[in-house]
Amino acid sequence: MTRNLAGWFFVDTYREGVITMRVSAVGVRTARPRAVVLIPLLVAALLVPSAPFAHTGTAQTRHDRAAADGEVTLRVGIQQEFDSLNPFLGFSLAATDVFRLIYPTLTTYAPEDFSVMPELATEWTSSPDKLTWTFRIRKGVSWSDGEPVTAADVVYTFERMMNDPAAATANGNYVDNVAEVHAPDARTVVIRTETPQATMRSLAVPIVPEHVWSGVDDVAGFANQRMPVVGSGPFVATEYRPQQYLTLEANEDFWRGPPTVDRLRFVNFENSDAAVQALRKGDIDVARELTPAQFDALDGAHDIERVRGKGRRFYEIVLNPGAANSAGAPIGTGHPALRDVRVRRAIDHAVNRAELVDRVLGGYGTVGAGYLPPIFRKYYWTPAEEQRRSFSIETANRALDEAGYPRGADGIRRGPSGKPLDFEFVLHGDSATDALVGEFVQEWLARVGIRVRLLPVSDNQVNQRTTAGDFDMVVSGWSVNPDPDYVLRLQTCGARPDPGGGGLPDSFLCDRRYDELYRRQLTEFDESERVETVKRAQQRFHEMATGLILFYPNALEAYRADRFSGFLRQPAERGVITAQQGYWGYYRAEPTEQARTAGGGGGYRSAALALGGALLLGGLVVAAVTVHRRRTAEHRE
Repeated sequence: MTRNLAGWFFVDTYREGVITMRVSAVGVRTARPRAVVLIPLLVAALLVPSAPFAHTGTAQTRHDRAAADGEVTLRVGIQQEFDSLNPFLGFSLAATDVFRLIYPTLTTYAPEDFSVMPELATEWTSSPDKLTWTFRIRKGVSWSDGEPVTAADVVYTFERMMNDPAAATANGNYVDNVAEVHAPDARTVVIRTETPQATMRSLAVPIVPEHVWSGVDDVAGFANQRMPVVGSGPFVATEYRPQQYLTLEANEDFWRGPPTVDRLRFVNFENSDAAVQALRKGDIDVARELTPAQFDALDGAHDIERVRGKGRRFYEIVLNPGAANSAGAPIGTGHPALRDVRVRRAIDHAVNRAELVDRVLGGYGTVGAGYLPPIFRKYYWTPAEEQRRSFSIETANRALDEAGYPRGADGIRRGPSGKPLDFEFVLHGDSATDALVGEFVQEWLARVGIRVRLLPVSDNQVNQRTTAGDFDMVVSGWSVNPDPDYVLRLQTCGARPDPGGGGLPDSFLCDRRYDELYRRQLTEFDESERVETVKRAQQRFHEMATGLILFYPNALEAYRADRFSGFLRQPAERGVITAQQGYWGYYRAEPTEQARTAGGGGGYRSAALALGGALLLGGLVVAAVTVHRRRTAEHRE
């Protein structure tokens, strides 16, 4: 939250006892005023510092009591909002991370090596033709409200996605090929597919309780913010303040056993600088998604342990190839020159990936090549030397000349219609990485006669504009699952939005050859054959140049070693403690004796005192406060 004091100072963030103030200039990236708070009210707030920041007196009392009893809260700083707490809708990294903590899945991925292992399903078998799959549901698993988890919940979840388009928003690809699902008894689920589907052992679908969700008529309009949220994972969501924090309590009845911490709290920060400051002060225990500069600055910091892990994300520039909906009707505002694959390939030649890794990532990453990151070694593909589009301004200029895009008197190239190659580049406004990438790309493309206008917007706007095809160029990125089917599907014709809206496209690629390779890998059960087909699909994606894979960043994290140790990392070799696949890092975090003695850590009261003091200082300067809100989110999951 941002509180702007008449253009003099503003409170950039207050989170878990941390307050950040910056000098403000009137008119610089301000949001619409939501309220005006007079000084007498500020003074009153100082007299009762905890009231504005807790949901209820009961919540505050529970927090204070927990600290007094020595209960341990693991506090994780995040620089993104939850796009939704509804597992049918949420697909951001923040949301999917939480869904794994509160909802069961049929199978999960082992922390050691991402291999598939039992979770809610203890075993599974398939018919000889690979069309019918039978899952046995674990006995004795309960929802957090005491109701048993049964096969009927699994059937309900799958059928809701199959029959309700809104419920298919985030995970609909998992049921695209499902013909029927039923439960012959309380512990057996039978799924029949239209064609053989190689991903049936790794269906990362959050299973929801039928007795709760059957009362939800409008999935698209349901935020799932009624606390506590009914789940059956290792944690239960109990408190939520949008753009501030989400609190999860340990599920004492979790079938694997209760977590080693009593409570998990995700604390929102406007940026990673504020999160690092809070980590240094001990107001949070884990900071993730650090920048290279922040990671380096924490080297040798007292009581802070750094983690440099393999990343499962790719970072790309999407070039609008002529966005269309699923009916083939053009949508959006893409520049017509980008429909020409020769222009897209020329742009690729003008991007220096090695320099981006060096100067943007500080060396903490790998140069981009294929669609899938090298953490998943068997699927990793990189172009052969003759296929590689290496950085060359000369080659890019020559390609554009040969394609018929001459320079005008102003140095800007024109297309056949005379329209200048003037592209709008949409960026995540709160991302330092995006800002740097944008500046480099703008400079490089200027050297080949293409004008680039940088447009930083909120992360929610990035998602909205991408889905609507309302862009020329846009920064995108996805976290890849151990099974690559989910992100491979994003590039198919079937991923394009419906005429009525929705959908989850990435680059609006709609290519017959790519679609055929996608379908082939989905039905291939011979592992070596499937791997080869996946690599061929990546090669075709590279040829079409609708998404330029820039790099695969390392996952940079840090945690308070004086409060926690023994985080289970995934994978075992150069793994990380957060945001991979599963709940392992949070579930097995080992509190130190200091953490148990100190109890829950910094609470709302210290945040309130800090904010109240800052507001009083502001009151000496000006007699009113304008409250602003800014949304943050991360790249898509």
